This record gives sequence, C-alpha cells and structure tokens, in this order.
Amino acid sequence: MNWKRMVQALAGAATLLMAANFPAAGQVAPAGTPVRPSQTADTSAIAKEAQGWLSDLIKINTSNPPGNEQIAALYLAGVLAKEGIKAELLDTAPGRSALVARLRSSVVAEPSRALLLVAHLDTVPVDKSRWSVDPFGAAVKDGYLYGRGAIDDKGMLAANLAVFISLKRSAARLNRDVIFLATADEETSGDASIRTLIAKHWEKIAAGYALNEGGNVFLKNGKVQYTGVQASEKVAFNIAVIAQGRSGHASQPTKDNAVVHLAEAVAKIGNYSAPVHFTSIVKRYFEGLAPLEDDEMGKWIRSMDTADRGEHAQRVISEASPLWNSMLRDTVAPTVLSAGVGNNVIPAEARANLNVRLLPGDTIDVLMSELKKLVNDPQVRLEVQPNAGLAAPPSSLESDFYAVISKVVAQEFGGAPALPFQSTWLTDSAQLRLHNVQAYGLVPFPLAEEDLRRMHGDDERIPLAAFDKGVEVLMKIVTEFAAR
Repeated sequence: MNWKRMVQALAGAATLLMAANFPAAGQVAPAGTPVRPSQTADTSAIAKEAQGWLSDLIKINTSNPPGNEQIAALYLAGVLAKEGIKAELLDTAPGRSALVARLRSSVVAEPSRALLLVAHLDTVPVDKSRWSVDPFGAAVKDGYLYGRGAIDDKGMLAANLAVFISLKRSAARLNRDVIFLATADEETSGDASIRTLIAKHWEKIAAGYALNEGGNVFLKNGKVQYTGVQASEKVAFNIAVIAQGRSGHASQPTKDNAVVHLAEAVAKIGNYSAPVHFTSIVKRYFEGLAPLEDDEMGKWIRSMDTADRGEHAQRVISEASPLWNSMLRDTVAPTVLSAGVGNNVIPAEARANLNVRLLPGDTIDVLMSELKKLVNDPQVRLEVQPNAGLAAPPSSLESDFYAVISKVVAQEFGGAPALPFQSTWLTDSAQLRLHNVQAYGLVPFPLAEEDLRRMHGDDERIPLAAFDKGVEVLMKIVTEFAAR
C-alpha cells in the first residue's frame, strides 16, 4: 500500500466532508455546447493515472463478506476532492458506504436525461493459498496488473473515475448531468446494496440512462470478434436441498443415511437440463453472432429455431459453450455441500445449496416443481432461500445511448459489431431497470477467455494495454452521449 498517497487521499476526503455545504468550483457548466473534440484526442495520460487509482483500490481489501467498502469510498472521495469535485458518502451499514458525485449540466437537475456511471466497490473473497501473488498487492507482471477486483469490478470503477475526472478537467459543457456512483454489497445483493440506495437516496442517483458492468469485449484468435452490450440479465435464486435420516454409529450403515440421499438428489439435479427458451435479447444476439462464426457453427446457430433441426442444433450449441448453454435456458448449479459432525458419525441431516439462474419471464415455482419430480425422494425436501433476485424488463435496443455505444465500439474495435447481450450473471443494473433506467452493461476492456475465467477465481488480472484501451473507449462513449 502506498500509505502516503492513501493518507493524503483520506485527508482530502475529510476536508471534502467538512465542506459539504459549499458548492465546488466548476461543478455546474452551461448547457448547449457540444464536447470539444480535443477532450478525447489522447487518453494515455489519464489512463496512466487510472492505473494508479486501480492499484490503490486493489490494495484496499473489500472482500464481501464483510465488505468494509467505506475505506475505499473515502479513498475515492479524496481523489475527487483534489479535482474540486464534491462527493457524498451514502452509508448503508456500519463500515459500509457507497459514494456519489455529480457533474451538472444546469442548475436544475433533469433526472430523465442524466447519465449514471456505475461500478461496485466490493469483491468476492479469496483463498490466498491458491494465488501466485498477493491478491491485495497490485503486482504488475508481464504487462498484467494482478489483484482481486482487477476486472470485477475495480477496473471499471477506475475507468469510470478517469472519464469523470477528465470531463471535469476539460470543463466539458455537458447537455446532461453525469453522475459517478460507486456501490457497495453488489456481490451478495444484501442490505447494504444498491437496493438500499434506491430506497433511501433515489433522488441523489436518479437517472434516465446508466452504464455498468455486465457486458464484455469478446476476443477470438486474439482479435475482437464482437462486443456484447448487456441489456438484460438472468435472475438469481438459491435453493436449499435438505436430506434427513437417522443418526448413528458409522460402523453400522443404514439405508436412510442422509448423506447418501443428498448425494443421489444432487447427482440427479446436476444432470438436469431445462428446456430452451429464446428471449428477445438472446434471439437478437444469436442472429448477430451467426455470421461472425465459422460456416459450421453458423449453420447450427441458424438452425436452432427450426422445426426439423432445432432440437439437435440447440444441443450442439449448448455443448459448444457454457455461456451459450446458460443463455438459452434456466440453469441449476450445486455449489455448497454440508454434512456431518465427525468421521465416525452418520449425520441426521445433510444439506446442499443450488444456485439457480432463471431466464427473465420464467418462474421459480415451475422449476421447483420439476426438480421435486426429478428427486422423488420423501427424505429430501427443497426450499427456496430468501433474498432472491428480481426480474427486470430489458433495456431498449432503440435508445440513443445504445446507438452511441454500438457506434463507438465498432469504430474502436476494427468494425467488430455490438450485439445485444443477456448476461448469465446478475448486476446492479436489474434494480435500475426496475426504476425505468435504460441501463447497459459494458466492461470496455478487450479480454481473452483466459482472463475472463479468472474473475471470481485465482490470480485475477487485467492486461494494462486492455485497461488503457477500455479507458479510451469509455471516454468516447460518455463524451459523445453527454454532448447530446
């Protein structure tokens, strides 16, 4: 940790909070004048600064649980304070805070036109023993920056910060407010998450449009094949599988052993495949993807919705890619097993967790009914757990913002198109869509499959060249849309 820089940043944040009642210089800019081209001519300097901010953020451990995002929020407040930008910490729980800052286009806010730049402060936990470097050391090796959150989602957070600060430094004359939001508790969607921010502080973050994580720049053979712009996402549930039997001495096995019944139930569920269901976003995605694939794969993609070859084509596509398989159907993944109190004791109860991702429009009751029929064991029961996700309507593919994103990414990535994307993972965007925000997901860094697999895994890393390119792309998207 660069403690000198950290102390300076936190001191700046404290100064900021004491001066919260005074407007920051340059906070309000006159509307009506487009952003000058020179603002996006060269982003290399601000990208270099952003690498430093990303390194500092990685060094702040915000593994969730417990999160402790307030320290990272204070760091961001200090960075913004040095730029004359007033930020506000929004406390959501003890030690847990989000941060919001705004560049105004006029004295009176117009939420329906505002653009919200969203990224989250928390990360998933780590098993340090499985990393080759300190997960909170921000080590740089062979052109990669390593650390938990390098991609998910502190890379996006640092890129948003770079764009936001660049707009302020260049005195951009905005035609809509641009809001910087760093959220807490995204990884568990708990009581400190964006749901609480919306319930308690909606007036501070209300916007008509948002850019968040959720989509990706996909590479094939080292080149950008397409950019997936998230406009929808699946809905997360957790189901507890609970098997019960008689406890006893392990030297005398019984037929009603809870561990055995649980294992059999989990094995059946693990082999279950839900029927294919094409949502409108997924249909558009595959229509755009077919001409980008080789002839053989393109043929099968085009055949998925046909009467004579559809079922076989769907099987081919599902087996070709775990991502495609999950985009086409509801999925169930066993994730946690728990049983036993001793090596020589048959337990009375054994439990498993199933992580479910439903397609928008599908219901958990229908899936539960199918799974109960599949298990068909009176010793096993299934229970839907609390804090499930919410199904949100998709964002429009006809909005001006989607058009700007599509145009810029095609220009910046050699003509590779933007495709509408339904993510299999959940993001804060679902909550925003439920409040009529046209929210789109795009992590703008071109990343290889090898790097994407490291998210939530060991040795998470981001190529610095990809990070710099992502800052450039994000800058062009935001400046063009902010000028409209």
